Amino acid sequence: METQVSGGPPPTALPNGPLVSTNGATDDSKTNLIVNYLPQNMTQEEFKSLFGSIGEIESCKLVRDKITGQSLGYGFVNYVDPNDADKAINTLNGLKLQTKTIKVSYARPSSASIRDANLYVSGLPKTMSQKEMEQLFSQYGRIITSRILVDQVTGVSRGVGFIRFDKRIEAEEAIKGLNGQKPLGASEPITVKFANNPSQKTGQALLTHLYQSSARRYAGPLHHQTQRFRLDNLLNMAYGVKR
Repeated sequence: METQVSGGPPPTALPNGPLVSTNGATDDSKTNLIVNYLPQNMTQEEFKSLFGSIGEIESCKLVRDKITGQSLGYGFVNYVDPNDADKAINTLNGLKLQTKTIKVSYARPSSASIRDANLYVSGLPKTMSQKEMEQLFSQYGRIITSRILVDQVTGVSRGVGFIRFDKRIEAEEAIKGLNGQKPLGASEPITVKFANNPSQKTGQALLTHLYQSSARRYAGPLHHQTQRFRLDNLLNMAYGVKR
């Protein structure tokens, strides 16, 4: 999906991916890139090496889940020279890496119209792929990133996903159109809501605590089974979803 948005204040990448405006900073709107659809097993070193082959990099960040450390499939690259950023788009956009085709574009600046456009989706069919989820939601607007949570041991979908739209109004339309609906292949209605509700931070803190305490208390198969069960339940608590 396209992520380029022209104009607006200069952006700067935060450690976890969002972009914010800065006052008095050097204009990096033509040097800062967002890279989507990266292979899950791609390392920070490989990511830097790939884009460093184009030109001198000021900074780059492969975004990972704060709890599991798993790659979220996207990252940011900030070049020193705007010409290298343009060259990276022309050279690497559409490049096939393993089973993925990466998307390279200018990172978007932040504004009120694009803030808080991240959706939490539950009740998805376990057979639904990330691409199919994107197709379902793309009718409502431009998707920046998406992912479906999978069991770390079995690789099976948990029926939970995230969709980040370009603009909040697009996310609002997706909620109106899809919340409580049954997509193709679903036996139950899906729940679509904003991910940034007031209970999210509390839930994330609980998840972090559980992940750390479970790792200390359990070992072997019981550890994995208990941890997955509790993580699933607390994930639902984090976003206020009853399943």
